[in-house]
Parts: sequence; C-alpha cells; structure tokens
Amino acid sequence: MQSKVPAVLSDSEIESSLNELDQWSYDQDKKLLFKEFKFKGFLKTMSFVNAVAWEANRLMHHPDMEVGFSRALIQFTTHDAGGVTSNDFNAAKAIDALMS
Repeated sequence: MQSKVPAVLSDSEIESSLNELDQWSYDQDKKLLFKEFKFKGFLKTMSFVNAVAWEANRLMHHPDMEVGFSRALIQFTTHDAGGVTSNDFNAAKAIDALMS
C-alpha cells in the first residue's frame, strides 16, 4: 500500500509557517526549506549530522545535506510532491528541537 503524498503548500502558507521555525529560509526557485548550522569543530558538526540522520529516519523524511568541517546545510523538500509540504516543516521543527 502506497502512502499519500501531502499537498504542496502555497507561498502564503510557507511564509506563515516559517514564523514557527528558528531562522529557516525558503528558496522559491528551488522549492525548498534550508538552514545552515555552524559549529565549533568537526566532531560537533558530525554529531549534529548523525542526530539529524537519526531524526530524519524516525520521521521517514530525509533532507539533503552539505557537510563541512564546522557547518551543515540542511535542505528539505518533498520530492514526490514537487515542493514544500507540511512534512518539510515538521522535519525542520524536529531539527530545531535538536538544538534546544
């Protein structure tokens, strides 16, 4: 049985939902939510990336990530839907919770 793909959010829904996140941004051209996280060193960065991977797997909604020595860029979009959905915001909120 295939799960239902959530609906793509409108620009106004996205702008409103961004207020519930901690400094995430929306790229309208690429249709994705993104945030760059900065850390003091490689081990802290990798610990965060591993926590993100665990959380994403729990939610079954996986981000694209770019990882450097002291930074991680996290990007969410719902590929099956062709844009940003409620799943992306739920996942971003879970990532924010890792930082609190």
